[in-house]
This record gives sequence, structure tokens and C-alpha cells, in this order.
Amino acid sequence: MADKVLTANRLCDGVSVWLDAAGNWNECLQAAFVARHKEAVEALEATGRQAFADNKVVDVNVVDVEEVEGVLQPLRMRERIRAQGPTITYAAGYAGLTVTDRPAA
Repeated sequence: MADKVLTANRLCDGVSVWLDAAGNWNECLQAAFVARHKEAVEALEATGRQAFADNKVVDVNVVDVEEVEGVLQPLRMRERIRAQGPTITYAAGYAGLTVTDRPAA
């Protein structure tokens, strides 16, 4: 089984987010909680269903990732594009994030 993360789009602004280990939706893929066994994947799915029901996120999906030299990379092209940030220009002040961004220590 491939490693998996939970991704969605935040309802308030449409930005791609990933669920982190603390249960928060994070804009940085590198902060995502990685599920490595069936029970963890089932927990991610349940969390995603609840977040959708609570109108926090939309387009909730568990996606396959691989870790390459310490960096998480989605296996599907669609998810790689989403992880690299918007492909359009957002309003002034939004810098976007990339797949290589890492959470602050």
C-alpha cells in the first residue's frame, strides 16, 4: 500500500490544504500527516467526511504520496499541481506555497 495523505480545498477561499498530525488543515503538503497502514487511512477518510459535513472543506480526497529525499510528492499529476500552489495569480499578498516548502520548526 502506498503512503497516503488527506487533501481538500478550504471552503472559505478554495486554497488546497492537507490534514496535519494535529488535525488542522495546512497549506503545506510537507506538514501533512502520512498514513502508512489501513487503520490510519480509514481515520483520514472519517476525518475528511466530518470536515466536509462541517462545511470546512470541499473536494476531500485521500491521495497517494511518496517520500523522495525527505520531501513528500503526490503520485498523481493533478495533486502535484495542487501541491505547488495556484496556477493563477491571487490577490496581492498571497505568495503561494510549493511542494518543497517545509513547515516552520
